[in-house]
Amino acid sequence: MRAASTFDSLGDMRPYKIWTGAVARAVNGQRLTMAVVDVDPDMQVPEHSHDNEQVGIVLRGEITMVIAGESRALRPGETYSMLGNVPHSAATGPEGATVIDVFAPVRSDWERAERLAPEAGRWP
Repeated sequence: MRAASTFDSLGDMRPYKIWTGAVARAVNGQRLTMAVVDVDPDMQVPEHSHDNEQVGIVLRGEITMVIAGESRALRPGETYSMLGNVPHSAATGPEGATVIDVFAPVRSDWERAERLAPEAGRWP
């Protein structure tokens, strides 16, 4: 896991390739992970679950979240939350989306994901 730094820049981070079409630039604390996640246009994020509690906010685009069977299309400024081990999926429209996700505890499982070269994200 990348050592925590007091200050950093999204463009200097090596994103995690979470799925083809979804990359996360993550900042890890001792007990939580905050990630800026860019999701490609017309992307289907498969249903999955994880031990981590998750809260998020949409920054750009539109994303439809399905959490425990409940579906909602979310736009910038709208939020979502779920407890750990709750099945969820997502789908983006033609613009794709950028979200901030916060997880507790830290997403240590992402350390097994492919790391990409640093580059500017789609937000800001």
